[in-house]
Amino acid sequence: MSDLVTGDAVVVDVQTAQLPVRVAAFLIDLLVQAVAMTLVVLVVTNSTTVADSSLAQALLILFVVLVFVGYPVLTETLTRGRTLGKLALGLRVVGDDGGPELFRQALFRALAGFVEIYAFSGGPAVICSLVSAKGKRLGDVFAGTMVISERGPRAVGPPPQMPPQLAGWAATLELSQLPEDLIHTARQYLTRRDDLSPAAEHEMGARIAARTIALVSPPPPPGVPPHAYLSAVLAERRRRHLDRLLRRAAARSAAHPHGPARSYGPAQPYPAVFAQPDGPAPPRTAAPPPASPGGFAPPL
Repeated sequence: MSDLVTGDAVVVDVQTAQLPVRVAAFLIDLLVQAVAMTLVVLVVTNSTTVADSSLAQALLILFVVLVFVGYPVLTETLTRGRTLGKLALGLRVVGDDGGPELFRQALFRALAGFVEIYAFSGGPAVICSLVSAKGKRLGDVFAGTMVISERGPRAVGPPPQMPPQLAGWAATLELSQLPEDLIHTARQYLTRRDDLSPAAEHEMGARIAARTIALVSPPPPPGVPPHAYLSAVLAERRRRHLDRLLRRAAARSAAHPHGPARSYGPAQPYPAVFAQPDGPAPPRTAAPPPASPGGFAPPL
């Protein structure tokens, strides 16, 4: 686990990606790039329009750059810090301030990675990752980024409580535009606000509350402090989420009141307990012993 300071000056707990997981994600991306490069080579070498060998070599160099540099830049920019390998293993590239990865940061990482990974067989990247406390390779150091694991455990504090005076107002809130990153930032602020000085606590709370007010309607009543407003928003969101879960469970129970029906195939007849009529079972009598060859029954 590592402490990361967001753009709102709130310290959050994140889990930095471990080197073996990053290597596995890189191998997945390398497989995708190798397949793309193989297709490019086959198209260029078998194309009848490319008769000049120098033109073919220029096209191959261009496609090498596009595949090994353009692929990570494009995917990490469009998916906010994830390639196919990182997506498969739950990794993401973020800035040192906790913000999403920018285009220039993805470009710096890709250019540095082409040198430290492909030109030097990954030696500088592995050494730097082992030395860095946050597992950064040289590209992360130059770009100001780090790779985190989104599937790792997070330290979760107690859920925010609804201020009683804001319960009626919170029931009318429109919360569909509230993003997950802002929710997590507000939750971390409420968890750690007692550790802050009063001035810093009020400044951070006002900043996070201002971002929340821009996405949530109606605005809070006049005079509500930022921490109370954020507590009401998060508590109401959690209450609605629990209500949805309870409604779905009730709907499933109503659809199957006795549980799933048990079926018996032709080779599996109903058990005898279901075939017997109601009432006491008839008494069982012992079968007579078989007769002897001479016609007389043996003595009991």
